[in-house]
Amino acid sequence: MSESRNEQEREEKALEALKFVDDPEIGLNVVDLGLIYEIVFNEAEKKVLCTMTLTTEFCPMGDSIMANVKEALRMSLPGIEPEVQLTFDPPWNHSMISEAGLEFLGG
Repeated sequence: MSESRNEQEREEKALEALKFVDDPEIGLNVVDLGLIYEIVFNEAEKKVLCTMTLTTEFCPMGDSIMANVKEALRMSLPGIEPEVQLTFDPPWNHSMISEAGLEFLGG
């Protein structure tokens, strides 16, 4: 299996695991909310970097959401150490919500 294909499969696995991490105030998972910007694997160091945002810089559940993202990655990718990086560039907006997320929210 090529390294690119292996990385793609791991990214898909990571995203599936992150669908179990909800923003508790909205009740929708971080993937469908559009909060996950990038997942990058560093095979040499056995690490994965997840770059994400929150719906607002002042999200009261931000620390909890980020801890849950890190734990979901740790559980879904054994032997890989996750790191979560928070960014607000670009800032989150409603257009980032997936079709499934919009349906869930009734919009």
